[in-house]
Amino acid sequence: MKNKISKLLTKKYTVIYIMIIATVLSYFDRNYGYFFGLGIIFLILKKNNFKWSEFGLVKKINKKTIIKSLLFAIAIFIGIDIFIQPFLEIYFGPIDLSSVDDIRDDFINYAILMIIMWVFAAFGEELLFSGYYMKQIAKILGDTNKAWLLSVFIISIYFGVSHNYQDTSGMIAVGLASFCSFMIFAKNRDNLILVILIHGFYDTIGLTLIYLNKDRIFFDWIQQML
Repeated sequence: MKNKISKLLTKKYTVIYIMIIATVLSYFDRNYGYFFGLGIIFLILKKNNFKWSEFGLVKKINKKTIIKSLLFAIAIFIGIDIFIQPFLEIYFGPIDLSSVDDIRDDFINYAILMIIMWVFAAFGEELLFSGYYMKQIAKILGDTNKAWLLSVFIISIYFGVSHNYQDTSGMIAVGLASFCSFMIFAKNRDNLILVILIHGFYDTIGLTLIYLNKDRIFFDWIQQML
């Protein structure tokens, strides 16, 4: 049985079946598909004696990477959340942030969610979507630069749609932000830690603004200018 599972996990098109199954599971609860994907990664790691480099975790964290990731996160936040998101909300309706409303003016919930975010969103999602889904799709397409670019488009859409609980504007905003992050990973395929930190810093900015009840300040600012 173990040998059959191992052979299945090494097959070229297995990732497509995994993504389909994860999508079906997410229909019942978005966490089902996510943890199913992480479970597959655990099986792959166990099979390969926990060789993390297969998922792009080659380079170690250092000061340069931290600074670089922080600057990328700020740039993506400014581009998407400040300049693009307000227009998305004007045309497609407001982003549904009800899933994180309990952190507003509540430091305990904010701190707890921050820890959860860094572990399951920053590390977990990048490991799954960048290190596994995107990397495997790129291999299926030929593992060329063009294949990676096409994989970036595919997984950006897939990742955006997986945030359908944030409604249309949220899906588009998440898809655009993830596109930027995935492009960075496509250029730094041995440095998954870079995009993990970008994701973490990006979400930290967003969650902090929600905690401070300042998340609508840019939307109001854009509306006043129009």
